[in-house]
Amino acid sequence: EVMAIGRKFEEVIQKAVRMVDPSLVGFNSSALDKKDAKSYTGDQDLDEQLKNPTSLRLFAVARALEQGYSIDRLHALTRIDRWFLNKLKNITDMS
Repeated sequence: EVMAIGRKFEEVIQKAVRMVDPSLVGFNSSALDKKDAKSYTGDQDLDEQLKNPTSLRLFAVARALEQGYSIDRLHALTRIDRWFLNKLKNITDMS
């Protein structure tokens, strides 16, 4: 659980991710490549990782956006509101 204050959602989620683990630079999929990411089984099972809520699902969403998944496809897999998915896409588009 974290608390972050900012003017936009994109700013707040970046702060929140960095507060959870200072070794992370923000919202991107690099957390999945860390050796302690045991629950992530690899990109071949990305759809399954997106369907199941885990501590790494946020980073799986980042990986999916980096790989070109559409907002509609992500919504169908995760049931995360499209508003949040669009905001997360804004972050990956700026990277």
